[in-house]
Amino acid sequence: MNYRHDFHAGNFADVFKHIVLSRLVDYLKRKDKAFRVIDTHAGSGRYELPPAEQRDARGNPPEWVGGIGRLAGWQPQGEAAGLLAPYLSAVFGSANDTLSTYPGSPLLVMELMRKQDRLTACELHPEAAERLKALFAGNYRARILELDGWLVPGSQLPPKEKRGLLLIDPPFEEAADFDRMAEAARRAAKRWSGGMLAFWYPLKHAAQVARFKSSLKDSGISDLTCVEIEIRKPEQPPVLHGCGMILRNAPFVLEAEMKAILPQLASRLEAAKGQGRWRHERLTGE
Repeated sequence: MNYRHDFHAGNFADVFKHIVLSRLVDYLKRKDKAFRVIDTHAGSGRYELPPAEQRDARGNPPEWVGGIGRLAGWQPQGEAAGLLAPYLSAVFGSANDTLSTYPGSPLLVMELMRKQDRLTACELHPEAAERLKALFAGNYRARILELDGWLVPGSQLPPKEKRGLLLIDPPFEEAADFDRMAEAARRAAKRWSGGMLAFWYPLKHAAQVARFKSSLKDSGISDLTCVEIEIRKPEQPPVLHGCGMILRNAPFVLEAEMKAILPQLASRLEAAKGQGRWRHERLTGE
């Protein structure tokens, strides 16, 4: 599959990924010491959202309508309200019902970080990299690299701050991206044993995902957990029906936070009533 940031900005997968990312950043902020977030496939950083009335050749509305559009004006219940507040505030600002742009991961992270924290954002495609550089021009907290994201685990780790998070979120243009991600996980875990690692992946071809998880279980990497969301039942031929994140060194509070957030989120984003599902599972021991 081809998961280009430009075409899918603000869809359910972005919403899920960025909610998890916001909780990881929030946890890092519990200590005063500075941290660095490294985004290997950063995209252009911010995306214009097409009008909700627009339709593609198949008559479908823009993907963001069924993603972040579902969260406009939403009031999560219970503990989820406070946990989701940083993300919703970063995306909507003071207007919780209107949206013309959607932040990519680097811009979201920058909105959530403190003045002592730092961002490294890597992007290989020249046009996207130029837009990313323009977006963060003059921002001393951001370092923008026009670099193949798959080289990052071997060249940019560990960061000088020692604390932080590595996000690997490739476009999945090829099935081999699952193998590349597994290898990147092994390399990153070896070079940055104390860092948080987050790997996003699509739920479309069940066999590919099962093989990916199996390779991680057999990798010798400790403390791996998996969080997934599904918005529709798997179909034939396969379509994107959900997505997940593999996390290493996840905060101890994350499981409880996901249990508070994901039931409501899955219900909000589901394609049809009763199809929204989620899971949190441990892949390897600590």
